[in-house]
Amino acid sequence: MSTSQTLAMAAKTRELKAEGKDIIGLSLGEPDFNTPDFIKEAAIQAINDNYNSYTPVDGYVELKDAIIHKFKRDNGLTYDRSQVVVSTGAKQSLANVAMVMLNPGDEVILPCPYWVSYAEIVKLAEGVPVEVPTSVESDFKMTPQQLEAAITPKTRMLWYSSPSNPSGMVYSRDELRALADVLVKHPDIIVVSDEIYEHINFVGEHASMAQFEDMYDRVVTVNGVSKAFAMTGWRIGYIGAPAEIARACNKMQGQITSGANCIAQRAVITALEAPVSKIQYMIDRFKSRRKLIIDLMSEIPGFAITEPEGAFYVFPDVSYFFGKTINGYEIKDATDFSMFLLEKALVATVTGDAFGSPNCIRFSYAASETEIEEAMKRIKNALSE
Repeated sequence: MSTSQTLAMAAKTRELKAEGKDIIGLSLGEPDFNTPDFIKEAAIQAINDNYNSYTPVDGYVELKDAIIHKFKRDNGLTYDRSQVVVSTGAKQSLANVAMVMLNPGDEVILPCPYWVSYAEIVKLAEGVPVEVPTSVESDFKMTPQQLEAAITPKTRMLWYSSPSNPSGMVYSRDELRALADVLVKHPDIIVVSDEIYEHINFVGEHASMAQFEDMYDRVVTVNGVSKAFAMTGWRIGYIGAPAEIARACNKMQGQITSGANCIAQRAVITALEAPVSKIQYMIDRFKSRRKLIIDLMSEIPGFAITEPEGAFYVFPDVSYFFGKTINGYEIKDATDFSMFLLEKALVATVTGDAFGSPNCIRFSYAASETEIEEAMKRIKNALSE
């Protein structure tokens, strides 16, 4: 397996900071907000109420009911308790699905760019990642024609995220319907829809593939609380899925970790039952930061940018710099460019190679306005040399 490039860059950043270097970290997808007080208070109450025992493998009934209510309220999706599994983060949810669904040699279509762990999770389950390239010109969206061309007799699954990590693109309902029209012709393909950034959406209503009646029984909807609720360390994710897939994930999880943390689960009940308006202040800040980083990045020659529609990432094409030597640094690819920015501008990013898009690099704007402004100033100065 490859090491997660986002985690590797974060480790390198911590190492350089320990050496006294003033690194601005724009590599990790981690909100810089504190978890909202009303959620923390629920966790404290759970401790005082002596929640300290093993939890049900697939989650507390009260949390599953809160998830069912959330799916209905926010997505128009109807699930029952047998279709919901709570896990230790959405990453475990994804790994569970891969482990129970994939046989050796099964192909999984991954529109590029994709989240850094998709390919490695698929390979760990002995599946074969099939990359479908997109570009800044297509807003990093896969077309129905590309999907059709990627399908073979070995295709078992399609995985995608919307809003996307790393590109920030958002598939509209019409765009998802066009992809679904291809998939209905191939009834053995299961779809994993990663919706962890659902609420961080700047273009309108969120659409889920499972909303289509002819796809509902073939879609695993993955979500969690890390991003929109600033709860990355609490480690709670969940799925809504066909009952037989949920049962298999429950069995798999029962042999790996068992149930997720008891205190975190009680806090997430409160988080999901609250109206989305309770976290709107964070979404508004992300939107203003998006404008800031796009405006500043647009002033840097050589960056090809598409405006992200959600999440908190910008994913510029930096191939303009390939083959150039900048201040003694030879830039052969995005990895070289990312390391140049780290060593020369003291700004941490992530190479697009990690996401299946070797011409790009990822910036996270889940950082303060001051850090964003200083980071763009440093990059502009480093490249001007």
